[in-house]
Amino acid sequence: MAYVQKYVILTLLLLSIFCINQTVKCDDDNDDDDHLDEEDILLAGINSYRATLNLTALIENERAECLADEIADQFKYQPCTNTTGSNTIPGTEPEIFNYPNLLHKCHLNVNTTRDGVILPVCVPNLDSTLVLSNYTMSPYSNYLNDTKYTGVGIGSEDNWIVVVLTTNTPEGRFW
Repeated sequence: MAYVQKYVILTLLLLSIFCINQTVKCDDDNDDDDHLDEEDILLAGINSYRATLNLTALIENERAECLADEIADQFKYQPCTNTTGSNTIPGTEPEIFNYPNLLHKCHLNVNTTRDGVILPVCVPNLDSTLVLSNYTMSPYSNYLNDTKYTGVGIGSEDNWIVVVLTTNTPEGRFW
């Protein structure tokens, strides 16, 4: 029964992603717009996924987005392998260099980010369906299913996309 329920939820989720992904794109040469589209599609997919679980939608957090952008920028030259992103074995995640400097650049301090979580994923060409499934059909889904996470920041660069989840606690608001 649980298998059928997950199958129905995944089918509805993928259907909603395909509907969202059918937007018309202008042919301007600004690659940043493509990244914003990928990030918006992922956020819509995550919030649709959470809605199927009767959870509230995640609210965008500018400082968490800044941190996600900085981390994605740092990872952009690391290749995708079967041990990066949601397939990472605990303890072997890509290292975030100069984390205190990234926090400072985004006007954050470690005391307001302690309860948050950083979820990097590497998917060739950031295929939106694969990106979403890397979050919803992996151990990362445990974080998305958790009611303590109320905010989100998403950043992407090349094949990397990073989700930063925030909380309502003083230690996780990313203020």
